[in-house]
Amino acid sequence: MPLEAIGPDDIRSYHAYLLGERKLAVKSVVVKVCALRFLYIKVLKRRDMKEDLPYPKERKTLPVILSPAEVALLLGSARNLYHRAMLMMLYATGLRRAEMCRLKVSDIDSRRMMLRVVQGKGGIHREVPFSKTLLKTLREYYRWMKPQTYLFPGTVNGWRADKPITEKMVWAAVRQACVRAGIKKRVTPHTLRHASAYYTTFQSLFILKAIGLDQAQSAAVYGRYARLALPPAQLAG
Repeated sequence: MPLEAIGPDDIRSYHAYLLGERKLAVKSVVVKVCALRFLYIKVLKRRDMKEDLPYPKERKTLPVILSPAEVALLLGSARNLYHRAMLMMLYATGLRRAEMCRLKVSDIDSRRMMLRVVQGKGGIHREVPFSKTLLKTLREYYRWMKPQTYLFPGTVNGWRADKPITEKMVWAAVRQACVRAGIKKRVTPHTLRHASAYYTTFQSLFILKAIGLDQAQSAAVYGRYARLALPPAQLAG
């Protein structure tokens, strides 16, 4: 069928086929929609087709939230001190895994109890407070690992090197701890960030007032009616 003869119904049927029969992820279908939009609007000059080429929306799902007992079990099940320090860092500070991978020893300000994140999401610098318990673990880890530039160094050809750890290794550390702990939930590095955000937000009236009503309601996706439990400050410092 010539491209000029394809109508809105044909395109909708194609979208339904991709999502229903081929079971493609929404993001994959969005890429195909972008290609079709470029073809019809830019190449064929069919600007009227823009309304017939909407982007499919991904259904939002509730994040997996670990209970305080599960967080403690996960941290205690880390394979070694290297992995435990990483897991505690993720949970106690709420860092993204990419941000943690790029952390340098010089980013830790133990006097001010602040951690500097350079070029975080959106290229923004920020500072994050951390606890005395995390500092104690980091000092123990530092004496053992003796990192030079990067706090969590990676490897080259199986040997420790002064380069950032890969995000894949962070995933592996979390998954290994999850298996050792016997936790059946799907746990990822970002799960610890969710847990950190949830327990910090819902334990602090100051934070709820500071972020405003609208954002507080949005934050309720972490469990508006859940029982308030042990926050990171108590588990990780």
